[in-house]
Amino acid sequence: MIRVLLVDDQDLVRAGLRGILRSQFGFDVVGECADGSGVLAAVATLRPDVVLMDVRMPAVDGVQATRELREAGGPPVLALTTFDDDEVLAGMLRAGASGFILKGVPAEDLQRAVRVVADGGAWLDPAVTGRVLAIYRSAAPSPGREGALDALTSRERDVLALIGQGRTNAEIAAQLVVGEGTVKTHINHVFTKLQLRDRAAAVVFAFDHDLVTPAP
Repeated sequence: MIRVLLVDDQDLVRAGLRGILRSQFGFDVVGECADGSGVLAAVATLRPDVVLMDVRMPAVDGVQATRELREAGGPPVLALTTFDDDEVLAGMLRAGASGFILKGVPAEDLQRAVRVVADGGAWLDPAVTGRVLAIYRSAAPSPGREGALDALTSRERDVLALIGQGRTNAEIAAQLVVGEGTVKTHINHVFTKLQLRDRAAAVVFAFDHDLVTPAP
């Protein structure tokens, strides 16, 4: 069972999420917060595997709550949003969110995204991929990253491309017919060579360097 903490200021939204993330599908909604102010305490008490975090909330918004959670070494965050707000997306990326998904997506897509992020993967909803890439392109390139893709081995490129597709370590290992330990080693090498902070940044890098093609 994947333990999920729901963070959203709308009761109806949380009720809908509970309906989608039911035990029969392998999920256990262990708690809920109406804004970001109670997230750290809830995580410490309930120990969820993933936090499904709304972006726009009163008092403490999703960006601040995500930043505090990541600084505290908490579980991965899947950002839930309805807003076409590039500033918010950029803020969530900088705060360390592991994925983005829009409210109103089909239940199967939400379930898949939660599973991927809980398993250490990253998820970009196709509807926001283009905007996320634009945000990264508008930022100044990090020192040493230009041409760094050439430093990867062919297998490391394969691993990076699969990360870009949202695959988990277990799925990458199965596709490449190697152990998960080997996959983790490749990922560490990729992160070091490309100076990537986290898996979400690796997904963006894979898209931005044509290892993965964004959906229309």
